[in-house]
Amino acid sequence: MSFKQLFEQWNSFSELESIWKENLQLLAKDEKQLEDAFHRNLEFGTGGMRGEIGAGTNRMNTYTIRKATSGLAGYIQAAGAGAMNRGVVIAYDSRRFSPEFAREAANTLASNGIKAYLYCEPRTTPQLSYSVRKLHAFMGIVITASHNPPEYNGYKVYGEDGAQLNLSDADAVIHYVIKAGNALQIKQSAIDEKLIIFLDEEIDKAYMKELKTVQENPTLAATTELKVVFTPLHGASGHTVSRILSECGYRHIHYVSEQMEPNGEFPTVKSPNPEEQSAFEYAIQYGEKSDADILVAADPDGDRVGLAVKSEAGYKLLSGNQTGAILIEYLLTQRKEKGTMPAKGRVFKTIVTSDLGRVIAEYHGASTEDVLTGFKFIGEKIKQYEETKEFEFLFGYEESYGYLVKSFARDKDAIQSVLAIVEAAAYYKGQGLTLVDVLHTLYERHGYYLEGLVSVTKKGVSGSNAINSLLEQIRMNQLTEIAGAAVQSQEDYLTSLRTFTDGREAEPLLLPKSNVIKYFLADGSWVCVRPSGTEPKIKYYFGVTSESEIESIEKLEVLKHAFTDEMNRYLKE
Repeated sequence: MSFKQLFEQWNSFSELESIWKENLQLLAKDEKQLEDAFHRNLEFGTGGMRGEIGAGTNRMNTYTIRKATSGLAGYIQAAGAGAMNRGVVIAYDSRRFSPEFAREAANTLASNGIKAYLYCEPRTTPQLSYSVRKLHAFMGIVITASHNPPEYNGYKVYGEDGAQLNLSDADAVIHYVIKAGNALQIKQSAIDEKLIIFLDEEIDKAYMKELKTVQENPTLAATTELKVVFTPLHGASGHTVSRILSECGYRHIHYVSEQMEPNGEFPTVKSPNPEEQSAFEYAIQYGEKSDADILVAADPDGDRVGLAVKSEAGYKLLSGNQTGAILIEYLLTQRKEKGTMPAKGRVFKTIVTSDLGRVIAEYHGASTEDVLTGFKFIGEKIKQYEETKEFEFLFGYEESYGYLVKSFARDKDAIQSVLAIVEAAAYYKGQGLTLVDVLHTLYERHGYYLEGLVSVTKKGVSGSNAINSLLEQIRMNQLTEIAGAAVQSQEDYLTSLRTFTDGREAEPLLLPKSNVIKYFLADGSWVCVRPSGTEPKIKYYFGVTSESEIESIEKLEVLKHAFTDEMNRYLKE
């Protein structure tokens, strides 16, 4: 069907909810928007789905939620009565329609005879992950679009281990979602309300108890003079963070009152993304008034966290790589001093995350393993090594501000991270050091590792085609040099091959297939090209290292500009 035919199908559907009927009338006035809303079905990928809220097959609405959940129900039913009885935990964040979408998912599951555990108020993604494990549920769903703009929402699916679905299970769910057919034709039979169980304070208490195990030095809270500003950026983590810091005994915590309550309009920020300086505008004002040592911000669903540290030049926002490096240094140092460092401890990071974490871990006697981008792959490794006992999880992180300290959750956890960051800052303050001082000590010891990211947005059908074409072209025309530095090797995660420019035989890559290419250069730099899995973007990641900060800064800027210019040429062709 053409997008216009699909529009007519929706427009003539007598049972269409009024909110989506009204949205259709607006779409009818803008053919470009109309095409975008109906030119395809909203893709249910390996992590779930995410998109703009509105009427249409390519939008987040009651009917696309119903279709996705019907597919999930088919997958669970195929697993048997035991899986249906174990059920699905559902949580949601502060976004538009999040409560409604969560209830729609619960109703759809219950109408298919599947138990649904439903949170009645916003809860974080990591608490959802924990809850799946705690309740021995078969799966989990969280309604969130992370740090995307207010017009977006999403639907993420978790397995029984509390991690996002692995690739094979995700493929199986996708099969059932496709099989569910036309979203408008999916009917809910009588809903058995007994199958919908509303979660209460008991799960919150259990999660709090686990969070306290993140502490390496729990007595620090009572004595430290560390001053902290925290903001959840109108998201789901405010209540949980304030509660855990209070219960752990921290005294000098200042909360950005204007941003503490959940609000899906995110009225005080340009973007609820703790990776961006603008998200710290209010926190900086609070920090200057209170003379805070650190500012901490969590994203709307409480899985990512950003950190700014007081310095002579004002508050310095650290990158995800820098915060991760500091946490690895602190946690591993503490475990060594206390004699709790495991003999086969392992740190996990993604292929686009800094190698500084690797060298710090190795310095302290731990190994490091790279996984594909996406925390699900870290969760998968935790499960694997729990079963094989080959390695013990120490820490997991990614450059995009996601960290996991303890594996009672299996996704990045901003609540764990806030507690670890505050403790590390308190510890080093007792030594007369800021976290920036610690970072520079690490650079002096291991080298100046710097990283960068360039994101190019290409919306719509033409944008998607341009991104796919770029990857095809650089595969056909392999790069031999970037910014004047020779390419020594290339890792193509779609073909699962590592190739070399010196004539050596290609080597297999053991990671799952993914449409990603990474180049390793003769001067120790690297570049990675990766389409976003959740947004209409192509992303270029960069990493450099040298013996001085100035040299690394200059090297990074040259690399970013040269490579981006080259890729822009492909995007315009």
